[in-house]
Order: sequence, then structure tokens, then C-alpha cells
Amino acid sequence: MTELRITDAARFLGVSDDTIRRWVSEGKLTQHKDASNRAVVDGRELVALAQSNPGGLEDPTGVVSSARNRFAGLVTDVVIDGVMAQVSLQCGPFRVVSLMSAEACRQLELEPGSLATASVKATMVSIDTAGAR
Repeated sequence: MTELRITDAARFLGVSDDTIRRWVSEGKLTQHKDASNRAVVDGRELVALAQSNPGGLEDPTGVVSSARNRFAGLVTDVVIDGVMAQVSLQCGPFRVVSLMSAEACRQLELEPGSLATASVKATMVSIDTAGAR
């Protein structure tokens, strides 16, 4: 499960930290404490808000790439069927879908609520994450 600090959750939804805290108070998001006792929210809950309240997302990975068509977002759906996987991202108001090998999907540890960046070149879409092994 991906957990994001309040500040990061706000940045990915394009809102202020105070808005995230208000949504926690209103019950739209559930706040937890991480191992360092910092306030965090669940990535899966953030997906639901991102889809209902799309905003400009920034690239969460900090990865430098020659690809110019990059869309930072939250993984909303992962379907693995045999040797292939379909991964959907919510990138602000846009949904980006990538078809990749199931092995690559597992190596990238993609799951709903994960942060990722889609790089688009012609008709091929690849997904990058910061913490992939």
C-alpha cells in the first residue's frame, strides 16, 4: 500500500495542504501515521479523489528522461492476464493506459494508488517509477 504525506497528496491533486486536512476532517480521506509518526493518507483513497477532482499532477519520480511526452499520475487499475498487464493511470484530467509484460508490471510494483509517470512516444506507452528494482 502506498502512503503519501499530506503535502505530497496535496501536490498530486493540485490543492493546498489545508484542503487535504479539511477532506480528512470531512471523512473524504483517512489519515494515518507512518513509521516516523508523520500524517499520511492512503494512495488508493487518493486515486478516488484524483478521479473525481482532477488537477495538474507533477512528475513524482524526479527521473530525467529524453521523452518529452510524460504524464505523472496515480495508478488506478492493474489487470494482469497471463504474460501481459494493462495499467491505467489518472494523470490530472487524463486517463493513460499502458500494455506491458506482466513481468515488467511486477518489477515496477505497480498497484492502484502507486505513483508513476507514463512516457509516450508514437503509439507505445511505457511506465516509470522511482522505487523500481
